[in-house]
This record gives sequence, C-alpha cells and structure tokens, in this order.
Amino acid sequence: MLASFSQGLNALVVGAGGGIGSALVAQLLNDKKVARLHTWARAPLAVQDERLRTAVVDVTDESSVAQAAGQLEELNLVIVASGLLHAGQSPEKSWRDLNRDQLMENFLVNTVGPALVAKHVLPCLPREGRAVFAVLSARVGSIGDNRLGGWYSYRASKAALNQIVKSLSIELSRKHPGAICVGLHPGTVDTKLSKPFQSNVPTEKLFSARRGAAQLLSVIDQLEADDTGQLFAWDGQAIPF
Repeated sequence: MLASFSQGLNALVVGAGGGIGSALVAQLLNDKKVARLHTWARAPLAVQDERLRTAVVDVTDESSVAQAAGQLEELNLVIVASGLLHAGQSPEKSWRDLNRDQLMENFLVNTVGPALVAKHVLPCLPREGRAVFAVLSARVGSIGDNRLGGWYSYRASKAALNQIVKSLSIELSRKHPGAICVGLHPGTVDTKLSKPFQSNVPTEKLFSARRGAAQLLSVIDQLEADDTGQLFAWDGQAIPF
C-alpha cells in the first residue's frame, strides 16, 4: 500500500483513538514496511504490537504535545486524524445559531491542535528523502466549493486549517525539500462523528472506517512533490481552497 516509501518506515498517527484514526493504525500495522508506529490519542489504546509506541496526548494542550514529541525519532509519515464536528451541538444552519463556545471549540480542536502538532513534529521529518505530513481536513472547508452555507464553525475551522497547511508547506519546502504537506478529505466515513449526518449520503458514498483509511493511504502513496500545500479528496482529486 505504501510503495512510495522505503522499507523501515516510521509513522505517527495523531487521533488514533477515533474511528478513522484507529482504522489507520490497523492498516499501517498490517504493512510489513512499517518498522515503528507511534500513536497519540486522548486515552490509552488497547492494540498490542511490538512495533507500536503509544502516548496519551491532548493536541489542544501544547505541553502535552511537546512532551510526546520529545519521545519521537525520525518520522517518514505523519497523519493527524484528530478533529471535531459536533460535541452535543448540531452544526449551525443559520447565523442565528452562532455562539462563541461552539466557534472556539471547533477552532481549538480542528485548527489549533493540528498546528501545535506541526510545530513540534515537523522537525522530526528527514532533511532528505520522501516524507509526508497529512492532516484530515474537509471538503466543506473549501471556500470555493461552498454552495450551501451553514456549518459555520466547522467550515471556518477547516478553512483555517487549509491555510495553515499551505503555509506549512512553503516553510517545509525550504527545510525539508523532499517532504510533502497536504490536507485530506476522507469523504463520509461511518463513524460516531458522522452518524447524525448520514441519512442523505448515498450508500456507495458512505465508507467503512477500514475502507476510508485504505483510501487515504492510497492517496498519500500517490502524492508527488508538486502536490504539497494542497487539499485532496479520498479519490485523489484536488479540492480548491
């Protein structure tokens, strides 16, 4: 699955306790090319594998991120799969639904968290050779693709994340020329996060977590240097910011 990487791959999955994150962990541990897999999650993982190194991390707490990052070796692949769509509150359908707490929480988890991970993890990428830093974004974060409105805080936090990805990619190209930094849209994956919003999703577009993870890894494997700084959907198609 990861043919573009060399043998002895070291990887990190952030948000490894979520639906997509745990499926990514399973897929990576099934690949013999992976020599070491680090996982960060808000609670201990039950998975056992001699190649696995786990840490309990809150990505919104910089001290937690920094402490865990200090235990890492050189990494070839980083996937930030943490994220928030709703926390007991439905996405806003109208400006009348906007409230400070929901806006702040979405930005904290979806934008600030991945940015802090990048700050402390990007130095672990090799100076030369292929490396990928990928974050889970969303099609609804695209300003150019926004035709329905609504979902204010989620859309805005993912749009901000896309801008961070773009800026990271520019700086990264100067320090790690072989590294690629992208956002990934996984589509609608059958997880607790998307459960309340699946009713209008065609069956063929509702992916199991296993399939969703496999599709994301396939996109990562096909990335080229010129793709850095962009947002890609689960099928490899570029999405405009």
